[in-house]
Amino acid sequence: MDEKEREPEFGRAKPDNSDMETAREGESQSQPDQQLKDVEKVSSETGFEPIRPGADQRRLSIDTISTLRRERSNNGWGCDDIETDANGGTIAPYNHPGPEDHDPFEVGWDGGDSDPLCPRSFSIWRKWLIVAITSIGSFCVTNASASYTATYGQMNAEFETTRLVATLGLSTFVLGIALGPFWSPLAEFYGRRPIYLCSFAGFIVWLIPTAVAQNIQTVIVARFFQGLAGSAFLSVSGGTVGDLFTRETMLAPMAVFALAPFVGPSTGPVVGGLINMYTNWRWTHYVLLIWAGVLLLSIALFVPETYHPVLLKKKAQQIRKATGDDRWRAPIEKTTRSISKTVAYSLLRPFQILFFEPMALILNVYTAVLLGLLYLFFGAFPLIFSTNHGFNLWQVGLTFMGLLVAMVLACLSTPFWTKYRHSLVEKRRKETGVLKDEPEDQLPPVIFGAPLITGGLFWFGFTTYPEVHWIVPIIGSGVFGLGMSLAFTGVFTFLVDAYPRYAASALASNALVRCTFAAAFPLFGIQMYERLGFQWATALLAFVTLALLPFPYIFFRFGKRIRAKSRFATAT
Repeated sequence: MDEKEREPEFGRAKPDNSDMETAREGESQSQPDQQLKDVEKVSSETGFEPIRPGADQRRLSIDTISTLRRERSNNGWGCDDIETDANGGTIAPYNHPGPEDHDPFEVGWDGGDSDPLCPRSFSIWRKWLIVAITSIGSFCVTNASASYTATYGQMNAEFETTRLVATLGLSTFVLGIALGPFWSPLAEFYGRRPIYLCSFAGFIVWLIPTAVAQNIQTVIVARFFQGLAGSAFLSVSGGTVGDLFTRETMLAPMAVFALAPFVGPSTGPVVGGLINMYTNWRWTHYVLLIWAGVLLLSIALFVPETYHPVLLKKKAQQIRKATGDDRWRAPIEKTTRSISKTVAYSLLRPFQILFFEPMALILNVYTAVLLGLLYLFFGAFPLIFSTNHGFNLWQVGLTFMGLLVAMVLACLSTPFWTKYRHSLVEKRRKETGVLKDEPEDQLPPVIFGAPLITGGLFWFGFTTYPEVHWIVPIIGSGVFGLGMSLAFTGVFTFLVDAYPRYAASALASNALVRCTFAAAFPLFGIQMYERLGFQWATALLAFVTLALLPFPYIFFRFGKRIRAKSRFATAT
């Protein structure tokens, strides 16, 4: 057998069609004879196959990296922003510079994604098992945020407090989730698995005070730290999907992962209602403790490290130990970034984007209003359906199923919107001769969803009369939920494509505003519904969304001109 066919190359990442724009073929792979002999001699003594440093290195296009960044950060944050090399090219943390300045001792994947140590080479069932566990983790955390709302009746009677004070426990939980950017920089230094284990262990620890609390103050404080610990699954686990799947195979697992955090709040009132209807309110937290404990054990047993740069670091350590050659290094070992600097930038840039980018600010406010409405409904639905239709606690929980069904339908529509974006690219190619997508191609789902949001709210509001069958307002809430889900998806992907170099910060700015609104809306929702009435309170919220409705279309038409004047967005 020819040597080129049988020799694996530790320092080489071979071309991979899944995330490579062009492959350099036919380049010489030979090195000076003496260097090859020395390397082969060391390899034969250690039992490893001969190592030959290669010159053919994998590089990603700016569009490919933008897509990966969107897929890694779709529901949270990451701070592995695009970096540029000395020639202005783009590189990712686990890809190498070109052959002209390549370090022959830089460790990469042998054969690209087919390397046995690469997570993308795992079997399909193992990949889906990891995605399922991490998605259920996200579902558990967001479910915990909403199932708490069913404890108000019993808990308030025991602690002799008001509903407004109890609602602070919901708000502080969401504020804790808003601080998720702290986790992503740590994950990029230490890997995803340590973050999962530490954060979920912390989530379990802080569930205990709420389960045994003797006053409302303990509940409110503990809920904040629950949200802070649990936010790791919302800010880190999206990257796990990108670690495991290529662009071509990522659609289905990303749809499942993206759906999980939104299903959680929709099913929380059902879970909490069933528990609090038949047993003590503390069992809401006991059930979460059991659930989280099983998940932590599952993570420890079945979720390995998947972050490519950290795995390459371990691979480099193995090679150094086996060969005795300390020159072998992984890309992450060459980084000059410090943890403190990385965390600082991850906290500063979101505010810069909010202050200097009008498109980002308006779209962030739009999604923030929508999430705020979702959390406001946790108080409004019990008030409306118990007053008008005499629903008990678990029946009120079932009224959120309209939102759940709508979110599932929005998830299932993902292939349609992907196909539509491709049609926009093809239309542009016929008109200009250039095959290129634009960030504004991500906005049609928002344009389509915006009227559904406003119409759904009006539908829901003006059918909240006792003489109207209860299914009618629930259908209206489902129309709102469908539009909301489409808007979230479109805005997330637009922000990443419009701000490719600062995609993580753009999404962090969105999450910060969203969670702030979600924390604030429940605090005034009940009072607003009691004073304005069920119909006009909802109508007021519908008019707010009506005022924001034109902006997605405006940005679709004129976004490219606005980006040309931006300091952060891509201008092309």
